[in-house]
Amino acid sequence: MSTAIAILGGIGLFLLGMTVMTDSLKALAGSALRTVLGKAVDTPVSGALWGAAVTLLVQSSSAVTMTTIGLVSAGLLTFPQGLGLVFGANVGTTGTGWLVALIGVRVSLSSYALPLIFVGALARLLGRGRIAPAGGALAGFALVLYGLTTLQQGMGGLAESLHPSDLPAVLGMPGVSWGAGLLGLLTLIAIGLAMTAVMQSSTAAIAVTISAFFAGAVNLEQGAALIIGQNIGTATSSALAAIGASTTAKRLALAYVLFKLIAALIAIVTFPVSTAAMKSFASSVDGMTLLAAYHTAYNVVGVAVLLPATAWFTRVVEKMLPSRQTALERALDRSALANPVVAVEAARRVVADVLVRAATSLSTALSGGPMPDARDAAAAADTLDEVRAFLSALKEPPATDEEQLRLTSTVHALDHASRLAKRMVGGGMQRPPAGASHAIRAAELCLRTIDVARTVGGSIAGEAALGGHAATIRWDVPPEIETALAEGQRAVSDLDTLRRDHRLATLASIAPDRLTVAEAMARVDAVSQFGRIAHHAWRAAAHLVGRGGRDD
Repeated sequence: MSTAIAILGGIGLFLLGMTVMTDSLKALAGSALRTVLGKAVDTPVSGALWGAAVTLLVQSSSAVTMTTIGLVSAGLLTFPQGLGLVFGANVGTTGTGWLVALIGVRVSLSSYALPLIFVGALARLLGRGRIAPAGGALAGFALVLYGLTTLQQGMGGLAESLHPSDLPAVLGMPGVSWGAGLLGLLTLIAIGLAMTAVMQSSTAAIAVTISAFFAGAVNLEQGAALIIGQNIGTATSSALAAIGASTTAKRLALAYVLFKLIAALIAIVTFPVSTAAMKSFASSVDGMTLLAAYHTAYNVVGVAVLLPATAWFTRVVEKMLPSRQTALERALDRSALANPVVAVEAARRVVADVLVRAATSLSTALSGGPMPDARDAAAAADTLDEVRAFLSALKEPPATDEEQLRLTSTVHALDHASRLAKRMVGGGMQRPPAGASHAIRAAELCLRTIDVARTVGGSIAGEAALGGHAATIRWDVPPEIETALAEGQRAVSDLDTLRRDHRLATLASIAPDRLTVAEAMARVDAVSQFGRIAHHAWRAAAHLVGRGGRDD
């Protein structure tokens, strides 16, 4: 009983420590996690490398995977680029196995871990800014070490009653037939899968396996077989999380499961060769290190096989799970709400797209073409209402001042774009009266501003396609856009001056032999409508690139 309690307690402490450490590292990384992933996918190979590196740093393949889902859903990454990050995350998550093999099972660290837990917890409770998550990461790391020490003690007791001969023999073991070895291999793979499914952590399951080997409860071949199953088991949580999720989330979860199965199939086929290679190094390298290396190599080989076939793999996944989402549903994928940077960027691009369509319609009307269609204007207003509801459902506040600025600017742009769309509904848009020179001039200035808004909105809506990656998550404004915004601001300023002068002059011209009150008010309203349209168009465009300044 004491052995079972020590094993279960060690696993519990390990899982708790991993959770605390992972959450703290994610908080410490802040928006950098989303920004780095968005910028690191120029090629599938670079995406895999960065996915591995970031996962190793934050100790969470789930965090990398969910962030990737949000980036793909928002249109900041293509699906193949997202696959590269997910593939890399599978390699990065093997880093904890090395920690267990090189430190955790060799040295009793409980005397060091307890003071670290105290210091980390104190910093987590009393610290501010980055000190708090740093303290949480330290306390979590110390809990992991303490849990490994407890687990090691429990495994020592287990080894007294459990011997490798009590477990199924697998391929590569002396005197084992091919059929019996294959059956034993599949049995241990199933046990490893069940261990991960129950613990919901392949890292904890592999820590148990390495600890069991260190204690003598399993041999090298059996440990490798368990690792294959434990590696497959990580896909169960992704598969469960994808139930009821968006098509993008389901596709990435399916890709994750297929990757695990393909890598496992390769490992099974090459099992006799790989275990023979491990045994040849056993005289110079200890078994715990060999098992950690096998876990990493297993995932590296899977990535090396699938990465060159990313395009083919993408087509297979997309055919297995065709998308039934509309363009708006894909853009405002609810899975992106877990990441404020990604969610705000997704909303920003939808607003930019609506602004482009509205500006195009208004420009056509002011150039002598047909007036804006009321149904299109109503659809634009409905889309912006969807954006408003999407942003209202954000799951966490912005982590930095820059993120807060982007959220605030996007909401300002949303407000001005909504007001612009409402002015188009119900035939609110009118052409300048014939012979009204001031109204004609106002229409020209309005047209110039609308064209600026269309240029700015188009540059944002097309950023992902033009850049090939999500580098534009940062506030990078090209010089030509800065020039266009300055031109729009001048046009709005000239229009405001013209509107005031025109109002005073027109109202002063009311006389029986010149203008009636109705005619004067019609001219004033015509110029005023152009002023309001230009104001909202320019403000929306300026806020979309963080150049809106103080609103009024």
